[in-house]
Amino acid sequence: MSENRNSATLHDARHTKRHRPGYWPGCTSGLEEYAGTWGTTQVVHLLKRTLFGASIADVNYFAGMSMSQAVDAILTPTAAPTTQPLNNYGSDITGVGAYQTWIGVGELYQDSRLNADRVASMQCWWTGQLLSSGRSIHEKMTLFWHNHFAMDATQHFGDTPAQLWYNQYLTLRANALGNFQALVKAITLDPAMLIFLNGNTNVQLAPNENYGRELQELYTQGKGVNSLYTQNDVHNAAKVLTGHTVDANYNYVFLPGNHDDSDKQFSSYYSNHVVTGYSGTAGAGELDDLLNMLLSTQESAKFICRKLYNFFIYYVDDDTVETNIIVPLADIFRSSGYNITTVLATLFKSQHFYDMTYAGACLIKSPLDFLIGLCREFNLTVPDASNPTGQYNVWSMLLNQATILQQEILAIPVVAGWYPYYESPSYHELWINSVTYPQRNYYTDLLMTNGDMMGGTPLIIDPMAFTKTLPNPSDPTQLVADACNILLSVPLDSSTQQLIMRTILMSNQMNNAYWTQAWQAYISNPSDMNAYSTVFNRLQAFYKYLMDLPEYQLS
Repeated sequence: MSENRNSATLHDARHTKRHRPGYWPGCTSGLEEYAGTWGTTQVVHLLKRTLFGASIADVNYFAGMSMSQAVDAILTPTAAPTTQPLNNYGSDITGVGAYQTWIGVGELYQDSRLNADRVASMQCWWTGQLLSSGRSIHEKMTLFWHNHFAMDATQHFGDTPAQLWYNQYLTLRANALGNFQALVKAITLDPAMLIFLNGNTNVQLAPNENYGRELQELYTQGKGVNSLYTQNDVHNAAKVLTGHTVDANYNYVFLPGNHDDSDKQFSSYYSNHVVTGYSGTAGAGELDDLLNMLLSTQESAKFICRKLYNFFIYYVDDDTVETNIIVPLADIFRSSGYNITTVLATLFKSQHFYDMTYAGACLIKSPLDFLIGLCREFNLTVPDASNPTGQYNVWSMLLNQATILQQEILAIPVVAGWYPYYESPSYHELWINSVTYPQRNYYTDLLMTNGDMMGGTPLIIDPMAFTKTLPNPSDPTQLVADACNILLSVPLDSSTQQLIMRTILMSNQMNNAYWTQAWQAYISNPSDMNAYSTVFNRLQAFYKYLMDLPEYQLS
């Protein structure tokens, strides 16, 4: 299939039914709990949206639960990482040896080269956390909040020690499934954020409005037509935030002498609320009053619910979705005290989430979903901690590909986040372009054939191993159907599956026994290279073809 054909087909898949006048595929479904079929299709859909990919082992694991149990399990937080970023960069002027952790060692050393090396190490390590995220949404939600509070560590080597970015990751992760207000407060006082958006220079005599503006525009209220806060609200928020800074050791501190202790009058959008000014250490408490005010608006709850909806379901939220999903979901969010897990559980258990008339064709995989997902689905071999060189080589290969595909961790280009999550009207369709789509196909072809390689460490798909995990690989019809069910969110019709089976898996043989005998010959004597090659070559071509399909780009 040519690139042009693939691009056209991908466009068709994305836009199926979507632009019919007055038609929204999920228009009749809402937040009522889903009570329909709970089978492979629904399990795969849930896992691809909430985790990174849907491995056969994971599908079998969650298929043994009810829908509600599966969602609860996915939303269960996991323990903080037991590892830390390591020196994979060689020379370290603070004396950290090769593949020893640099966390807590010379963390305040002001050297741009050292910080650049350590940030690159942190990027690799974070990629590894995604790869080992298991059966919990925890790491994916940490990535979601990383995009929400977007920052670029690669532009601040001179003024932000790399240690601060690691600390921020832990802050995001610790609050990723908890209370949204607590998360906003933690990030507001996060030293990396204070430096990044100039909060550390925000003082009484010269209020800096950068963070006060983004706190409303990007983090809590949004820029919608109903977000009617004013420039004066931005200015007063900045005044509330004066005095919150970092000390010489890059720890958060509140300096009362730099704080504006006057009363701050906000606009009618915030019900004319007044944040009472306090002098001394009590001035730090004005932040809580400010956050209470910001989150008292229904628009704030709707803004976050829209972002969650756009990330996990679809980027179109028209009047029907606003009425049926966003508004009631925002009410639940507010009544729960802004509990993130509560709102996610409601969404993932809803009838709307499992509306299969549009579920598979709505989201294009982000580069990280694409890369981490294929590694998990094909169970690619990754060295463990006993081989840190090999481990970091794999993480580096995936990080490099994600960067080429325009999603680099810790290097989000603008404060609004990665472009496909906010740029209207294309949104996630921006992940696919004349550079990234051929590159995706190139990389899956590479992994299915020769494999990627770094420093002697291979990253390669074993089509034989994957096929052995399918229920009945000796039956070519079932093999193709089972593989498509796992790897493709958008089902292929039976005639297309039959065509793929005949032309690729069976080399145009018409009798299914051809494949059955070939597979059984291999299984009975795996050391027979002729039998092995007969099966291997066809499976390699089969999976290579599936991953080149436009449907493989959809989550």
